[in-house]
Amino acid sequence: MGKALIIGAGGVASVVVHKCCQNPDVFGEILLASRTVSKCDALKEKLQGGKVKISTAQLDADNSSEIIALINRFKPDIVINVALPYQDLTIMDACLATKVDYLDTANYEPPDIAKFEYKWQWAYREKFKEAGITAILGCGFDPGVTGVFSAYAMKHYFDEIYQIDILDANAGDHGYPFATNFNPEINIREVTARGSYFENGKFIETEPMSIKKVYNFPEIGHKDMYLLHHEEMESLALNIRGIKKIRFWMTFSKSYLTHLKVLENVGMTSIEPIEFEDRKIVPLQFLKALLPDPASLGPRTKGKTNIGCIYQGIKDGQPKNYYVYNVCDHEECFKEVGSQAISYTTGVPAMTGAMMVLTGKWKKPGVFNVEELDPDPFMEQLNKQGLPWKEDFSPSLVD
Repeated sequence: MGKALIIGAGGVASVVVHKCCQNPDVFGEILLASRTVSKCDALKEKLQGGKVKISTAQLDADNSSEIIALINRFKPDIVINVALPYQDLTIMDACLATKVDYLDTANYEPPDIAKFEYKWQWAYREKFKEAGITAILGCGFDPGVTGVFSAYAMKHYFDEIYQIDILDANAGDHGYPFATNFNPEINIREVTARGSYFENGKFIETEPMSIKKVYNFPEIGHKDMYLLHHEEMESLALNIRGIKKIRFWMTFSKSYLTHLKVLENVGMTSIEPIEFEDRKIVPLQFLKALLPDPASLGPRTKGKTNIGCIYQGIKDGQPKNYYVYNVCDHEECFKEVGSQAISYTTGVPAMTGAMMVLTGKWKKPGVFNVEELDPDPFMEQLNKQGLPWKEDFSPSLVD
C-alpha cells in the first residue's frame, strides 16, 4: 500500500480523497495539505474511520521549501497536485529535491500571463529522468482521459490517426445566473483567451469563441460548442502517429456567454492589477471571490456531461472513424462523493493515474503526458472507478 500527499482542498481534491479511500489496497495512507487547513480537516472528519489513514497539514504551495519539509516529514510515495496551475513548478521542484513521484491535472501557467503551455514542465524531463522519478502531466479528463483515449485508439484501432476532435459538453444546470464549474479564475482565463487549432504542423489562432458548431451529443442532445485552445492538443500533436489536425470544442449556454461578455466589457475578467482604495487588486481575482465556490455546486446541479474524442484515420489501408466518450451524471456524482460531475471527471482520473504509478504500470523515470503510457490498465480502471466509456464506430463527424 502506498502513501500519497494530496496538495489542494477544492472540489477536485475532495473527489481524489474520496476515491483514494475507496481503494485502500493501493492507498494505505494520505496526507491532505492546503493553505486553508480547515478544508482538509473537514474532509478528514468526513472520511476517517476506514482502512485508509488520513492526516492533514497547512501548506503554502507557492513555497518549495515548505513543500520539501512536508515531504521529508510524511515521506509519500507520490505527490498528487490538485492545487492551482500556478503552483506546478514549485511542487515539481520539491519532488525533484526529495526524489518523489509527481502527478497533476493541468499544465503550468504564469499568474501574470494568461497563457498555458507545456514548455515549462517539459524542461524538467532530463532532471526527473536523472533522479529516477516519474512525473505525470495533465491527468484529469481533458487533459488526461482524452490523451488516454487517444493512446487507446492508436494502439487498438488505427495505423495512423489524421484528425482528432475533442468534445466537452456539460448539460448540467446549477440554477445560478452565472457560475463556473471549476476554479473561476482558471476557467475565465481559459475561455477568454484566443482559440487555436492544430493543422499541418502548426497552431492556427482564432478570436475567442469565434468558431461555433452544433453537435448532437449522445444522452444529451444538440448543443452549441465553441473552438478553444486547450493544452492536450500540444502534446497530442507530438505523440499521435500521422496526426494532421486537432481541435478542441466545449459547450456553453447563451446565458453563460452573455454574462461573460458583460463582465469582460466592464473589465472584470482582466488579470491586470488596478488601484482600488490605495491598494492593488486583480479584477478577475475579485470576481472569483464574488462567484459561487464550484465545490458548493454539487447539491444544486442536475443533468449530465459528455466528454470524448472523435478520431479519423486509417487501418489496414482503409479509412476508419471512431468515437469514444464518457457520460457522467451530476446527481449520481453527488450521491457518491458529494461533488458535481466536473470535479468528479477530473478527480477520478487523477486518482487513477496515481494508482498506475503506485502499482508500477506507469512507473518509469522522466516526465510524461498520459498518451505516452500504456492506456489499457487505465481504461480498465475507468470502468471500475466510476467513469465507464462507450464506443461508436460510425459516429457523426463535427463537419
